[in-house]
Amino acid sequence: MEQPLAITLFSRTDAKLQATAVLTAGAAAIGRPVHIFLQYWGLNAFRADRNGRERELAPEAGEEGRAAVERLAAAGQATWRETLEQAKAIGQVEIQACSLSMDLLGLAPADLDPLVDGVEGVTAFWLTASEGQVLFI
Repeated sequence: MEQPLAITLFSRTDAKLQATAVLTAGAAAIGRPVHIFLQYWGLNAFRADRNGRERELAPEAGEEGRAAVERLAAAGQATWRETLEQAKAIGQVEIQACSLSMDLLGLAPADLDPLVDGVEGVTAFWLTASEGQVLFI
């Protein structure tokens, strides 16, 4: 079995959500298990009432970046949420919400997007990550 790819997603900007989704899909496509740990603002993007529709850009993207993202969306580029759905369909992808971040944001499991598989603490994240590669996005 391939070593797992563990991703800690801390931000909810479109670029970081897209990067997480693309890296996850690529790893899933080659049979590498992926474990995504949603913390703070990254978790906030996975609220059920948002459903992946937001396109919050990083300040450095500016107007030019916004125009580029809008062009890609108009051309039919998959959203980060759609890409994660595809990754889960083709490989072993697990998405867990950080329990501390859940408390901080006042969220209950019912508040989360169905893409989220559960809630765990940081110790569980590290046990799952084991000897695999860890990315912080």
